[in-house]
Amino acid sequence: MTIKESQEIVDNWIKNNGVRYFNELTNTVILMEEVGELARIISRKYGEQSFKNKEEEANLADEMADVLFVLICLANQTNTDLTEALRKNLEKKTQRDANRHKNNDKLK
Repeated sequence: MTIKESQEIVDNWIKNNGVRYFNELTNTVILMEEVGELARIISRKYGEQSFKNKEEEANLADEMADVLFVLICLANQTNTDLTEALRKNLEKKTQRDANRHKNNDKLK
């Protein structure tokens, strides 16, 4: 599925199952909550912390999908075309960082 299709699918889901979008401020806070949940799993799975019990070992992919879902909600309600936004962002990074990372001794 493309990013555009994802935006359309989420919009349809909200209209058919979610009643309406939460406002932008609420969705921003929800996004931060979801990023925190993702960070918790990563810190325990790849970092030095450990899970308190087996039940806490949540699905990393599911948490990433939660973050993406809320980000798509925010894009939809602010009329942001994520496909175009990502294209422009990659173009900016390519121009700005054309040699930056290649010349970074820390990455060698």
